[in-house]
Amino acid sequence: MSSQFHLLRERRFRPFFLTQFLGAFNDNLFKNALVVLLTFKAASWTTIAPELLANLAAGIFILPFFLFSASAGQLADKYDKARLTRLVKVLEIAIMAIALAGFLLHSLTVLFAALFLLGCHSTLFGPVKYALLPQHLHENELIGGNAMVEAGTFVAILLGTLVGGLLAGAENGELWIAGGGIAVAVTGYLTSRGVPPAPAPEPGLTVNPNPLTETWRNIGFARENRPVFLAIMGISWFWLYGALFLAQFPAYAKDVLGGGEGTVTLLLATFTIGIGIGSLLCEKLSGGHVEIGLVPLGSIGLTLFGMDIAFASPSVLPADAPLSIAQVLAQPGIFRVLLALSMLGVFGGFFIVPLYAMMQSRSAAGQRARIIAANNILNALFMVSGALAAGGLLGAGLTIPMLFGVAATMNAVVALYIYRLVPEFLLRFIVWLLIHTVYRLRTEGLEHIPENGPAVIVCNHVSFVDALVIAAACRRPIRFVMDHRIFRWPVLSFVFRHSRAIPIAPAKEDPAMMEAAFVEVSKALAAGELVGLFPEGKITADGELCPFRPGITRILDANPVPVVPLALRGLWGSMFSRKDGPALSRPLRRGLFSRIELIAGPAWPPETVSIPGLQLQVAELRGDKK
Repeated sequence: MSSQFHLLRERRFRPFFLTQFLGAFNDNLFKNALVVLLTFKAASWTTIAPELLANLAAGIFILPFFLFSASAGQLADKYDKARLTRLVKVLEIAIMAIALAGFLLHSLTVLFAALFLLGCHSTLFGPVKYALLPQHLHENELIGGNAMVEAGTFVAILLGTLVGGLLAGAENGELWIAGGGIAVAVTGYLTSRGVPPAPAPEPGLTVNPNPLTETWRNIGFARENRPVFLAIMGISWFWLYGALFLAQFPAYAKDVLGGGEGTVTLLLATFTIGIGIGSLLCEKLSGGHVEIGLVPLGSIGLTLFGMDIAFASPSVLPADAPLSIAQVLAQPGIFRVLLALSMLGVFGGFFIVPLYAMMQSRSAAGQRARIIAANNILNALFMVSGALAAGGLLGAGLTIPMLFGVAATMNAVVALYIYRLVPEFLLRFIVWLLIHTVYRLRTEGLEHIPENGPAVIVCNHVSFVDALVIAAACRRPIRFVMDHRIFRWPVLSFVFRHSRAIPIAPAKEDPAMMEAAFVEVSKALAAGELVGLFPEGKITADGELCPFRPGITRILDANPVPVVPLALRGLWGSMFSRKDGPALSRPLRRGLFSRIELIAGPAWPPETVSIPGLQLQVAELRGDKK
């Protein structure tokens, strides 16, 4: 069974998952029910236009994210997150009681107050929700846990929206909405009691009551780690992009597809199911680790399928609109639209889940909740900005399909900009693509590679892509020392250059380059980085292990750090090895998806390392498989 579903049986995850699922369900039940009531029954309560009331409700709900996210982040860093989760659920029960009073009194003021407080509830729970996961899950469970949370959240949004609409249309709907909301909130409180303790990382933190200065301070925490900040910007862009599509569904269903309310539900369900599938697939595609190489894959899909929706949309409204769902499905091209929409959701899952996991895993533990609070603030800001921009473009005469096309184009521009700023995203994508399209990689013993601090990685040299295979398997960046000719290999040179590989030449060929390489290795190890070596000094010509050269001894004399031996199996005879001649100059002997293995042995303390001993262990790890 996949580890992400196994988590549902774990007490450290299941109560939290159910609590956040019920909270998202209740938010959307109340919001959608209130919007439906305001649309169809507001005339008996107020003279304000229903369209204005619906937009006012959306603004009231999102306002707390701007006002209180910074405070929520401080509280989540200062207090036990399990205790905060229970307090938030108590607040939710009280909020739904206020909503009941608003419905009984037919008071829009009280209902909007309840909606504002519900926004406060979501604001307070946001940093707790995402900062709690790294405390209860192992690193290899973080992708799966985030995938379950994202998939569950979107399913909860869909179900809450559907149930809210149904209750709003029922007889005595106001009482059903409030009663259902209270019942869900109470259930959420009961599940929250099972959330295990999550001790505060900064119990001595002094809470800053000024939301403006604290907001800026939280954003400053996020900016200290550039990859984390750009992950936040990517998450915020996704919510802008996704919210822009979701906001157009009612008008798109009516004015482009010629459908009614059922068509809106169909579009929402299609997108939601896609997000759920994509989120759950992330755990399998990433091998259970935080794999940011999926992010570029996600961005490519978001652009291509966003554009496909624009081109596949009908250009003429059906003459007999509004149509039933069956009639809409009978329209030519509609299945292409639905397929593109579902794939938009799938690739959205590929995009968003690794970014959330990256933000959590790379944030300082003592600031994690406040960094997540900064993320929530920027998410809200981006969504509001996207809504305003979409309104302006539609007002300027763009059709909804044209708006989708513009958004898809902008997604490509934003993605390229982010990958230019942080090449690590693109590099991980390239190595991930190599390992998942050319080979099937099995790993063993990678826990011997230290999670922090300097170390030297040594491995046998079988092919031109050995460094890429090791880089794909190891979650820490490795600075490889490699022959300067391989360093300049076409196409792969981009990867080697941007991963800061260290080119080296033999002393008799270029002594200055060799000395510069040793200096750079010392700098890297002094900075706490991993350095990768192929001590044979060349790619094997016959599949056998060549004698190790003494360079490793020189490195350890100057930098006494642990040494981790690795062995590659199965690459000999592949398209990138030298069997029967140079790579790619002969028929492929080992086909696509051939199995390869990377085995790591225990780390050697620097004082125990000897070249014969190290070579012997690599040979033992390699076994009789070349």
